[in-house]
Amino acid sequence: MNESIRITGAREHNLKNISLEIPKHKFVVLTGPSGSGKSTLALDTLQRECQRQYMESMGMVTDGISKPKVDSMIGLSPSISVGQHVTNRNPRSTVGTVTDMYTYLRLIYEKLGERPCPNCQHMILPTIDKEEYDEETGFKQFIHCPQCNHHLEKLTRSHFSYNKPEGACETCDGLGKVSEIHLDSVFDQELSLKEGGVKIWTGAYGDYLRDIVKNAAAYYGITFDENLPLKELGAVASDLLYYGVEDEKFTNHFPDVKPPKTVAKGKFEGVLTGMWRRYIEKGGNSGEAALFFSNQCPDCKGKRLKKEIREVLVASTSITDVSSFPLEDMQTWLTDLHASLSHEAGEVVETFLLDLIEKVTRIINVGLGYLSLDRQTISLSGGEAQRLRLASIIGSGLTGVLYILDEPTAGLHPKDTKGLVSVMKQLRDLGNTVLVIEHDVDVMREADHIIDMGPGAGSRGGTIVGEGSLEELMSQEKSITGAYLKEGRQEARQRREGTRQYLTVHHATKHNLKDITVSFPLGKFVSVTGVSGSGKSTLVFDLLASFETGIYNDCEKVTGHENIERVITVNQSPLSRMQRSNIATYTDVFTPLRNLFASLPEAKERKLKPKDFSFNTVGGRCEHCQGLGFVTTNMHFLPDLEVQCPVCRGNRFKETILEVTYKDYSISQLLDMSIEESLPLFEGQKKIFQVTQLLCEIGLGYLNWGQSVKTLSGGEGQRLKLAKELNKQSNKSTLYLLDEPSTGLHPSDVKRLLLLLNRLVDAGNTVIIVEHNSEVIRESDWVIDLGPEGGNAGGMLVAEGTPEEISKVEASHTGAFL
Repeated sequence: MNESIRITGAREHNLKNISLEIPKHKFVVLTGPSGSGKSTLALDTLQRECQRQYMESMGMVTDGISKPKVDSMIGLSPSISVGQHVTNRNPRSTVGTVTDMYTYLRLIYEKLGERPCPNCQHMILPTIDKEEYDEETGFKQFIHCPQCNHHLEKLTRSHFSYNKPEGACETCDGLGKVSEIHLDSVFDQELSLKEGGVKIWTGAYGDYLRDIVKNAAAYYGITFDENLPLKELGAVASDLLYYGVEDEKFTNHFPDVKPPKTVAKGKFEGVLTGMWRRYIEKGGNSGEAALFFSNQCPDCKGKRLKKEIREVLVASTSITDVSSFPLEDMQTWLTDLHASLSHEAGEVVETFLLDLIEKVTRIINVGLGYLSLDRQTISLSGGEAQRLRLASIIGSGLTGVLYILDEPTAGLHPKDTKGLVSVMKQLRDLGNTVLVIEHDVDVMREADHIIDMGPGAGSRGGTIVGEGSLEELMSQEKSITGAYLKEGRQEARQRREGTRQYLTVHHATKHNLKDITVSFPLGKFVSVTGVSGSGKSTLVFDLLASFETGIYNDCEKVTGHENIERVITVNQSPLSRMQRSNIATYTDVFTPLRNLFASLPEAKERKLKPKDFSFNTVGGRCEHCQGLGFVTTNMHFLPDLEVQCPVCRGNRFKETILEVTYKDYSISQLLDMSIEESLPLFEGQKKIFQVTQLLCEIGLGYLNWGQSVKTLSGGEGQRLKLAKELNKQSNKSTLYLLDEPSTGLHPSDVKRLLLLLNRLVDAGNTVIIVEHNSEVIRESDWVIDLGPEGGNAGGMLVAEGTPEEISKVEASHTGAFL
């Protein structure tokens, strides 16, 4: 029997021809600095080859999966990988829909739901017998009220879905929210049109639109005085300005006049009508999206379903109420329902009711009992999304499988890490191999075997520097993780005084926050802590940041913001979904780099301009691949495959452009170079050198300039955003809001991050981070701890003070780990 997976000669990306054995049926942790090659080894080499061999053995075509660069791999198993990224960003996608639990619930309501008759209000009990069909209505099913014989449509599972027209509330289309425009941000009623009463009309474009309004007024014979304050305009002129000549709010004033056909005659769209059109066309991402705010739908009160569907009851509860229960409460409701079913009803729903109870129980066991079925998947952290998927995998009962997990503790409080480790051990005890890419020392302590990669990142990584248990790593000279653990904890540093000014959120009630008032000291390094689901992100990113717009939903107000001149928010959202966006373009290095190349004597001789050195515009780029360096081939039944461009061989540019060199490097070679390698080349190029140096300092030197930002992990993306903002750093007092910046960082890299954050605070700025990493929290000047638990049992202020003061508070879970 093969008791291990043997890999010989792995050379993918930065792997240095490494050979190793991974013990089977064990809980194995793969660790090392960011960029040392962990994901390359686990996902690009091991996972890909497992998939390829498995598909080959099933007789499937495997041309779509290229064989990784490796001499041999023996002892492979079928593998399942669970990545970090929240896959579904659709606002309609909820915890209930992605786990299929809501489908089961809809089935239960279809079979057991009691509903009031719209005619006589008598409660109609569910019937198990045959329904009548009406062929004229497209085979809808009908039933009769036993009391008054009223004929009404039978409800099916589609009626209980807010994603189907049968069930969705008609006012909000099943979204539960309606968008509105914040009028005070668009109009200043005290000013006239000429003085800038429409705040979004600026410069020549504003003059152009004002002329159209005047033409429209002349067409209809209205007096429109552009020197009058907006509040004095009168109903007709206001309706013209707000809604335009084609909206019925304005046409009602002139029922017999046909609207003008051309701009010269006064075809004016209306300020608000135009904003709505752009907002809808761009799917809510228009340039004016910040001026829109969401309000609860006035008809369904955020419940998403039509009134008659919300009136259907099972065990005296509507489906919208069950969906809003935390899963822990839903489990109790389902168990009570199961116990109360009659034999007849039990036969109909028992199978999927028991399945649903089991699914809910598994999700509670991975520490997500505070979630509810109606929670949007967009609002889940990467760690929460991963655990949801883990919970559904455990239920499959497979054995002999290799599970590869990518940082499952991301976004987890140390208290919740224990629950997750027990889930992974459960998978191992079923007879599976669990390989986890992880930086959390608590997880390493629980592992059967650790593989440490390093010693550095990028070209300085890609080798195995240690293997064994945590104790064994500490005795291995080369092990980076061992060296970090040997070093031990440093003495706590002096806490900063700050500016003695505060930014205060008053009476916060959003989501699960329990009407709390929280003050954040300025000029300090502040950590907001608490278990997952305690309300940290809601407090910082939804409420504290709202003083920028001045629109306060779910809190009374935010005070003290007059002491802040700039706000920079760095969260976990992807940097860009564009294939063309890479590190050079994102950090604004590409523009000075193109200017540098265009200023070289060879370029001047050939009359080349900066735009010729861009792979995004027609000119110097290879037109066969349009500057991407690869072409996509259609694989029919398999995903499309990216193949190196046969014309430029992946160089992105035409030959003539590649002949222009700076210090013997073409622009293509510089883009393929790591940031660290390029540092000596840019000495003397002040703009480029500054950014390059900064990226090396925050531990991103291993990335290549031409690497697509789509390939970065959440932690890398955050540090890149930070670097971009730091580069613009001014002497203004800036507030930085960061969302778990230590995600995906090896403990040795966390130190570099802390140096950077401390530098920001020392320069007179305020840094507020949402964080679970005990090392980072220990470094803070001030800690705000929310909790005590997640979901409904959270949302309270448990403790605030220095880390030393927090560690003495018994009710604080964070204190216990400090």
